[in-house]
Amino acid sequence: MSLDIKENLAEGSVVKKLTKFALPFLASNIIQSLYVVIDMLVIGNFSGPASMSGVNISGQISFILTSLVVGLSMGATVLIGQYVGSGDHESLRRVTATTLTILPLAAIILTVITLVFKEHVLTLMQTPPESYAEADRFLTVTVSGLVFIFGYNGFSAILRGMGDSKHPFYFVFIACVINIGLDFLFIAALHFGAFGAGLATVISQAISMFLCIGYMIKIKFHFDFKPSSFKIDWAQLRLIVKIGLPTSASNTIVSISFLFITVIVNIVGGVYASAAVGAAGKFNSFAFMPVSALSASITTMAAQSIGAGRMERAVSVTRIGTGVSYVIMGLFFILVQVFPAQVISLFGNDPEMIAYGVTYLRSFSYDFLLLPFIFCVNGLFTAGGHTFFTMVSDMLSSVFLRVPICWLFGVLLDWGMRGIGMGAPVASAGTLLIMIWFLASGRWKHNLVNRT
Repeated sequence: MSLDIKENLAEGSVVKKLTKFALPFLASNIIQSLYVVIDMLVIGNFSGPASMSGVNISGQISFILTSLVVGLSMGATVLIGQYVGSGDHESLRRVTATTLTILPLAAIILTVITLVFKEHVLTLMQTPPESYAEADRFLTVTVSGLVFIFGYNGFSAILRGMGDSKHPFYFVFIACVINIGLDFLFIAALHFGAFGAGLATVISQAISMFLCIGYMIKIKFHFDFKPSSFKIDWAQLRLIVKIGLPTSASNTIVSISFLFITVIVNIVGGVYASAAVGAAGKFNSFAFMPVSALSASITTMAAQSIGAGRMERAVSVTRIGTGVSYVIMGLFFILVQVFPAQVISLFGNDPEMIAYGVTYLRSFSYDFLLLPFIFCVNGLFTAGGHTFFTMVSDMLSSVFLRVPICWLFGVLLDWGMRGIGMGAPVASAGTLLIMIWFLASGRWKHNLVNRT
């Protein structure tokens, strides 16, 4: 059976390979982010602030669950990238089978747990009474489709680790077009509200997952999807956990910090503030897509380069990716500072919601000037297996800096939404200092992925 390695990213022009790999990845991430952005746009214009608030609150919970699979998938991507770079085909087969076996199991377990405790979680989050029912509906349907979300992310991680970023883009693009149509059907025409938004997203994710499976079967991928092929190689699982668990924990910790911030927002402004932060958050997630894509592309290229023993190439990839990221995020920063009301009004025309959103977005957007360095350099650290360091720095930033600062500025000093927005850039500044120390120490140069 052919391994069908699409691209050896450890050879050739750095700029050409980074561009060729990152652009489809970027387009894929942008398209995927449109799921939630379009959901919020349609809900804001056809269902109102209560539904927007419900989607924002439950979306934080769904994001935590998705963060778990993204971290584990990153572990698989790093391993696959290094196996491709070193030419270890047998380990490549085993890590693929292990990844595609553990992810569905994890999805089923998390689905059951979340459905059992969802009411308690929504209550603890100080969900406004006006949006509680909508939050419950959105959470129920999205969690019920968790297996599709996990599945697509797993397949995409495997393909990207082997150098193929084009086909995940094709599949998610098709799914997004379907998602847009379903949004207007379920929300605008049938008035399903938050439930319709969740249902459209789950159906679309299922389609993208099955498209991935169909493609792999068509090209006779080395995993044939027969029941006997789903098996766990415990040595590979330990490596996936070793690399992916810190990233997963880091993403989860950051997501949990957003839950606390959501509670603070609910205390400060109630349903209109919650809706505004939901709208701003969807725009921010869209703005972060280029940097996120470049960071993940750096991880894949650097992993293959490190696997081939070419650390200098990994560093070059990181420098170029960081420079491009700063250009992109600088443009987004200018846009938000000049036209904040226009950005928020895309998601609804309620004056109170827009006022909250403008105040929050203007102070939050200073984070745009710090994240390019943080995202891209973390991509290099991850490629070398230094995921424990990224977990610790993210935990210090999100839990011990951002949440307390949001509470201090937003509630205790009574700065309201401006203070809550300032929490992000102040916390990122703390992360930046920690990363500079780690770079200066030289420890990041040691490859921690033990592939023997």
